[in-house]
Amino acid sequence: MRYAAIGPIAIHLPEKVEDNDLLGSQFPKWDMDLIYAKTGIRARHIAEPNQCASDLGVAAAEKLFAEYDIDRNSIDFLLFCTQTPDYPLPTTACLIQDRLGLPTSVGALDFNLGCSGFVYGLSLADGLIRAGTAKRVLFITAETYSKYIDPTDRSLRTIFGDGAAATLVEASEKPSLGSFVFGTDGRGADTLLVTEGGARKPDDAIQPRKRRRWPSSLYMDGPELVKFSLEAVPPVVEKVLTQANWTRDQVDMYLLHQATVFMLDHLRERLSLDREHTPEALEEYGNTVSSTIPILIHDLRRKQQLRPGKQTLLVGFGVGLSWAGCAWTETWCAEQVLAGEKAKAAASAPSAMSNDKAEDLASGTKAKDSDDCRDAA
Repeated sequence: MRYAAIGPIAIHLPEKVEDNDLLGSQFPKWDMDLIYAKTGIRARHIAEPNQCASDLGVAAAEKLFAEYDIDRNSIDFLLFCTQTPDYPLPTTACLIQDRLGLPTSVGALDFNLGCSGFVYGLSLADGLIRAGTAKRVLFITAETYSKYIDPTDRSLRTIFGDGAAATLVEASEKPSLGSFVFGTDGRGADTLLVTEGGARKPDDAIQPRKRRRWPSSLYMDGPELVKFSLEAVPPVVEKVLTQANWTRDQVDMYLLHQATVFMLDHLRERLSLDREHTPEALEEYGNTVSSTIPILIHDLRRKQQLRPGKQTLLVGFGVGLSWAGCAWTETWCAEQVLAGEKAKAAASAPSAMSNDKAEDLASGTKAKDSDDCRDAA
């Protein structure tokens, strides 16, 4: 049987950055020190008015292809997770297929999920690969929540950032991803929502659970979401551990959706975990919704904190209400991160260097075969 494995990840962030100093200068009454203490966020990247989720996703995918020497013709399925699609129709994944020049034989679909989206997407890719339908799935998460946020909205503008991640999920002979657990409670739809832009008329739309304090299209009831998360996440963790037949001592890290530090600290307390086992990657990104977990994985790999053999739990939770978790053992070689850059450096080595030495340097920096990496784990 073939199994799914998480391969390389590339991220793309808009050039525009809104840091706390900028927001503080625009709104002197905002207590940015207090906001940072609660959110753990110093800066967030913001899409330009004419920049959409597909633009960020395409840029992330192009980085993935270029940095890791991936043949785009080898992709046989495209998954695109977003809650800020370019249009109600056509499907944004179809537009991305064309812009990336992927074969017309690929399958492509959008799915609308937020903070749980990465884990859900992994489960879809896993199912496609296990069924023999696909061998290489390009999974893109991208959001531009800033388009739903009014500039004066202190509660949301200080939290959400825009960004995208492109993840290659590919077939492997060895299992590393599984024990998926899901949850849904539509009764909580009124705690985080945008009711504009759909087919339902405003008069008949879901109403926010509490009064709107800000003029943003996006409404969020923070306290209710914290309450939900503290109730939903611990059972997910226990169920994943049970299905994976793991004990807590066997888990190296819990990779949680990066909502805010306030949320993460409360989850740490509820789960009896420390910061070492629940790493963060939101200070310079903000809450990027479905991209928080792949950005976290990307950063941990770059820092060489996530190496083959590390056993982790991935847990996403939020808008829907929706939540999901899974067990994942890292199998991809961290050394591959800089392989492309080193090979280029060897290729452009000074002419004084002999061709043999240049070739030796280049060959020495080639990425190991993924199965060799898994064997090393």
